[in-house]
Amino acid sequence: MGLVNDGQQSAGRPRSEEAHQAILDATIELLVEVGFSSLTVEGVASRAGVGKATIYRRWPSKLPLVVEAFGQLPGFEEVDTGNVSEDLKQMLRTYIHAFNSTPLASVMPSLAGERAHNPALSEFYDPVAKQRRQPLIRILQRGVERGEIPDDVDLELLADIVVGPISVAVFSRGGRISPRMVGPMVDLALRGLLEST
Repeated sequence: MGLVNDGQQSAGRPRSEEAHQAILDATIELLVEVGFSSLTVEGVASRAGVGKATIYRRWPSKLPLVVEAFGQLPGFEEVDTGNVSEDLKQMLRTYIHAFNSTPLASVMPSLAGERAHNPALSEFYDPVAKQRRQPLIRILQRGVERGEIPDDVDLELLADIVVGPISVAVFSRGGRISPRMVGPMVDLALRGLLEST
């Protein structure tokens, strides 16, 4: 009955990719509807049409479940046009479109707010957030390699400066983010960088 210890399917209910995806989808839906604090494994199980044991076989608690579900939402996509300014603008316009058209707009602020006072969540969330940021860092690294960005610049700080206006817009104004902000914010960040060196 159920699964055998080595993960192979037995004659009982199969451990299916469909169930796995249904659980992740239900987690995102509930994050949007009730937020992190009110989300429960019981609620996810009910929404996904599975038993709690099915969830606990895959995730030991709601923290890794929530973070894996978040990791499936759109992040920065790879762009390489040969020009750092154009790369950043294309990447950020695509990201803002995804932000405005997916649950990302609800889920990301909820998790970021919870992370501030939940160290256990940070342990799961921070590595995923760092990995999702890597396409942005790679754009800046290529800019250094091409001589568009000075080689002594702190790229993590520059990345914060480039995308900071998006975070400010999300947390101070809420709602949809206008892609029209991308051009000016990239131009100002890069101009400030070059004028300071």
